[in-house]
Amino acid sequence: MPVIEHQQFIKAPAGVCFDLARNVDIHTQTTSKTKERAVGGVTEGLLEQGDSVTWEAIHFGIKQRLTAKVTVMEKPHKFVDIMVKGAFQSFVHTHQFIEEAGGTIMIDTFQYKSPFGLIGVAADKLFLEKYMRVFIISRAKELKKIAENMD
Repeated sequence: MPVIEHQQFIKAPAGVCFDLARNVDIHTQTTSKTKERAVGGVTEGLLEQGDSVTWEAIHFGIKQRLTAKVTVMEKPHKFVDIMVKGAFQSFVHTHQFIEEAGGTIMIDTFQYKSPFGLIGVAADKLFLEKYMRVFIISRAKELKKIAENMD
């Protein structure tokens, strides 16, 4: 089961980074390359514990839907969302925010299991793990830009 961890330093308070990371509208902005949009559940504003959101996006040239549910919410330091329905067999995405001098370290930990047994394991090694790492890093960089350019 691949685990992707990415740390991003952001020159903004933890509370600001935390709220941006759980904001459905901001999520859509930070994933524009895959045309991601919320089509079910909470479709705008801030996600809270127990909320679900269904995302529609284009990955590998295929329109896909994925429903995630927020299972843990420890404001403003941590929240966790899990896949309820979608292309993965499962995933757990932990978002952590550690306040430091001059800003916040945002840590994304994405643990997933591909479907299709050994074929899924091969896909992970060939392309999927790298694709997911690039996706998470790209989103973090976009979130950083938004947070650091707020007035």
